[in-house]
Amino acid sequence: MTADRTEQPIRYEPEEPCPAPVALLVGFQGAALMLAPTVLNVAIAVRSSGLDDSHLTWSVFAAMVICATITAVQAFRLRRFGAGHIALCWPAAMFIAIMVTTVQSAGLATFATLMIVCSFVQIALAWWLSALRRIVTPTVSGTVTMLIAVSVLPIAFNRVNDLPEGAPTSAGPVIAGATLVVSVIVALRVAGRWRMVAPFISILVGCAVAAAFGVLEGSRIADARWFGIPEVPNLSVDLIPSEEFWVLLPSFAVLTLVLGLKTISDGVAIQQGSRRQPRAIEFRRIQGMVGVNGIGMLASGLAGTLPTLVNSSYSLSLINLTGVAARRVGVGVAVATVSLALFSKFTAVLLTIPGPVLGAYLMLAMGMLFVSGCRTVLRDGLDSGRMLAVALACGLGLGLHGHPLMQDLFGEEYGELLGNGVTIAAIVAIAMTLLVESMSTRRSRLEVTLDLASIPMIDEFLARLGTRLGWNDASTLRLRSAGEETLASLLAQEDGAEDSGKPRLTITARPQGKTMELEFVATTRQENIEDQLAFLADEVTTPSADDLSLRLLRYHASAVRHQKYYGVDIVTVHVEATGFR
Repeated sequence: MTADRTEQPIRYEPEEPCPAPVALLVGFQGAALMLAPTVLNVAIAVRSSGLDDSHLTWSVFAAMVICATITAVQAFRLRRFGAGHIALCWPAAMFIAIMVTTVQSAGLATFATLMIVCSFVQIALAWWLSALRRIVTPTVSGTVTMLIAVSVLPIAFNRVNDLPEGAPTSAGPVIAGATLVVSVIVALRVAGRWRMVAPFISILVGCAVAAAFGVLEGSRIADARWFGIPEVPNLSVDLIPSEEFWVLLPSFAVLTLVLGLKTISDGVAIQQGSRRQPRAIEFRRIQGMVGVNGIGMLASGLAGTLPTLVNSSYSLSLINLTGVAARRVGVGVAVATVSLALFSKFTAVLLTIPGPVLGAYLMLAMGMLFVSGCRTVLRDGLDSGRMLAVALACGLGLGLHGHPLMQDLFGEEYGELLGNGVTIAAIVAIAMTLLVESMSTRRSRLEVTLDLASIPMIDEFLARLGTRLGWNDASTLRLRSAGEETLASLLAQEDGAEDSGKPRLTITARPQGKTMELEFVATTRQENIEDQLAFLADEVTTPSADDLSLRLLRYHASAVRHQKYYGVDIVTVHVEATGFR
C-alpha cells in the first residue's frame, strides 16, 4: 500500500529483527483492535443461540485465547503452516447465523462436531489451492459473502429488542440508533491512531444512552473475579453423527470454503501492505495462512465457540499506523490478548454491553461484509457469464431462504435446514461457474516434459493455434516466442536443482478476443518470475545471458503473472495479436 498522511513508512519488514519492547508495545495496540470484535461477535452468537452465562463467559475466554494463539502461529512458517506476517485474528461473524440455527435445532455438540470436521476442509483447501482456483472463484466467494451478510442481519435486528423486562419500548431503537449514528460520524471523521479506538467510542455512547434508560446492568461486573480462568461448561461432540449433522454438513462446508477464500484475499492484502517495495504475491504463504486458520477452526470446535478469521483491514491499520510489519509483533499481540483474557473483570465489563448496542454493531459489520462481497465479485470484472451467475445465485438464495417450498419438497424438519440461502447460493454459483467455463471459447491443451527438448512440440502447438485463430505471421511469431521464453525462464534455475527428475509441464491456451492467455503449470523451484521482471525494469546495468529469456518474455508478452504454490507453479502469460490474415 502506498503511504498517505495517516500512514507511517515501513520501519521493519516481516523478516527483519524488531526490538522486543517495540514488538510488545505494538502488540498491545493490536490486541486493542482485536478485543471489541472478539467479545462482541461471540456474545451475539451465544446469546442468540439461547446458551446460558457459563457458556458465554467460557466462549469469550476461549475465543480470545484461540485467536491470540493463531495470531502468534501465523507470524511464523512451520513447514506448510504459517504466513510469516502480522495477521490479526478474531471470531468470524459470518458463522453467527449457522451457529444459532445449529445450536437451536441440534445442540452445541453437533455444532462442535461440524466445526471439527469442516476444519479439515479448510486445511485441504490450503493444500489443494492451486487445483480449486478455477472452481471456487471470486464470483462464487463474493456472492456467498453477500448472502451471508443478508442472512445474519435478522439476528442483528432481533438484538435491538433484547432488553430487561419493564424497559420502555422505545429504548431499543433509540439505543441502537444512537450507536449507529456515532459509528458513522466516528468512521467519517477520525483518522490516524484514533481509528484504533473508534469501535469503543460508539460502544461507550450506546452504553451511556442505555444507562439513561436504566437498562444497563452491572451485576455481572460485580460478581466477576479479577483474574482467573472461567469454569468450563459441559462440552461434548457427537461421536455418532445425527441426521441433523448430515443435513447441516453442506452448509458448514460451503461456509468453511468461503472462510478460507476470505483468508486468501486478506492474506494477499497483508502481503502487499507489509513491504517497502511491491513484490509478487507468494501463494505459499497464503496456503500457510489458510492452513493455520483451519487449525484455529479445529480448536474453536473443541471449545464450542466461533471459528477464527484473519482480518486484513485491522492488520494493515496496525502496520500503517506504527510502521512495524515485523512478524514477532504477532507474539506481542498474543501475549497482550491472553493477559486481557485472564483479566476476568475487564471481560465482564464488555459482556454487560446491552443487546441494542450489539445489534447496531452487527448491522454495521454485516453491511461492511456485504460491500466486501460486492468488491470481491467485481475484482475480476463482471462479464455477461459472471453477471448471470451472480444474478441467479442471489435470486434463488434470497428467494428460497426459509421458503415453504423447501419444506414441501424435503419435509418440515429437513426443509428448514436445507432451505439455507447461503448454501443454495453457493451451489448455484459453483454450478454456473462450471457451466460458463465449459461453454466458453474452446481451450487447447498440451502436456510435455519441462525440458528444452520440448521446445519443438510447444512451438508447433502454438503455431497451429495462431493459424487456426487467423493471426498474421508477426502475431503468430510473437506467440511462439512468448512460449519459448516462458519455458526458458522456468528452466533458468530448475536445471541446477538437486532433483534430476524432469517434472511435467501443462500448457493451456484460452483465446480471449485479440488476446491469447497461455497458462503454464509445472513443478519448479526458481525465484518468482514477476519479481525478476520487476527487477529488470528497474535496473540499468548491462543485461547478462542469465536474464535474456526474461527480457525477451517481457518484450513479447503484454502481461505475466506467476503464482507459486507448494508442489506446483503457474505462470499465466497474455499475448496480444497485432493483426490478422
